[in-house]
Amino acid sequence: MTPCTSKNGVRLEISQKTDVMLEKLCLQRPDEDTFRIVISGNWKLEDSMPSPDEVLKTIESKGAVKQITFDSDALLAWDTGLLIFLAGIIAFSSEHNINVDRKGLPVGVQRLLSLASKVPERKGARKETRHVALLARTGEQAVAFGHSLLGTLGFIGEISQSFLRILTGNGQFRRSDLLLYLQECGAQALPIVSLISMLVGLILAFVGAIQLKMFGAQIYVADLVGIAMVREMGAIMTGIIMAGRTGASYAAQIGTMQVNEEIDALNTLGVPPIDFLVMPRMIALALMMPLLTLYANLMGIIGGMIVGVFGLDLSFLQYYNETKSAVGFNDLWIGLFSGFVFGILVAFAGCMRGMQCGRSASAVGEATTSAVVTGIVSIVVSTAIITVICNVLGI
Repeated sequence: MTPCTSKNGVRLEISQKTDVMLEKLCLQRPDEDTFRIVISGNWKLEDSMPSPDEVLKTIESKGAVKQITFDSDALLAWDTGLLIFLAGIIAFSSEHNINVDRKGLPVGVQRLLSLASKVPERKGARKETRHVALLARTGEQAVAFGHSLLGTLGFIGEISQSFLRILTGNGQFRRSDLLLYLQECGAQALPIVSLISMLVGLILAFVGAIQLKMFGAQIYVADLVGIAMVREMGAIMTGIIMAGRTGASYAAQIGTMQVNEEIDALNTLGVPPIDFLVMPRMIALALMMPLLTLYANLMGIIGGMIVGVFGLDLSFLQYYNETKSAVGFNDLWIGLFSGFVFGILVAFAGCMRGMQCGRSASAVGEATTSAVVTGIVSIVVSTAIITVICNVLGI
């Protein structure tokens, strides 16, 4: 007998037929058909352990083997690391029709291995790569779009019914909630609307000044900024701001209620969630958006005035008079009407995505993102439609 000493210092008495010695284990071959794996030392995840691939390569290189046995008399401590190593050996043995004798292993290891082998792998646990043809993907997207369109139409119908209930005095929502939403989407939005609108006015004035200076027509910067802000840009920028601020907030709030089953509780109590959650938000934003648009118009004109007075040597009175003569009531009413429409669209998108939210935390994030995207796209599309209508009507 010759000693086999592993790197952790544990000595094992093994036969002369030892073929290889690896860290913390020795491989013996008592006869031509059997391999004995002698395990020693500490087998824990925080310690360095041999890979089962090294043992399997050695076993394969020595020809046909019918049985694998174990000797764990010198094993000091073990945890999941030993089980992972043994599981690899057992999986290899089952694939190559090699019998595994587990009697030489500790009783606890034998029980855990037996338990692991009795629990089958759950179907679908592993992610499978599935190639989907282009035509199939196109069909799936078309079906998803159809379902989304039907859901949107259904939500419009529910809102219409709720609005009729409110007009007839049968709507179920708290007036205090409406006041709270008016404050959230009104006064609390003024700082960000002020900043963005003023910067937009500054940018329009700078861009216009560069071109108008070539002809000595700096005074017409007032016309450019005034008409652009009052007719289009004030409402558009306010709508985009509210889509990212308020529309996302609506989707997150209602989506979280969906996750926490609060909306199910309202249905159980006989309170329509559309009346209680959606309509106050839509009414509040629809009322506040024209006022915010009017305020954005003012801040944009002030931004343009800063450039005109301090950058183009125009007097305050000159800029004011030119703006007054350029901007008409038609421009003002078109901008206010656009703001009213944008408020309805932003609130609609946020509330709809919140009501359609799934039952997980990630679904809330997806609903919030979808609400912002839907709101901004709706604003752009409705702006194009309103512009075409105004062009046809000549206003």
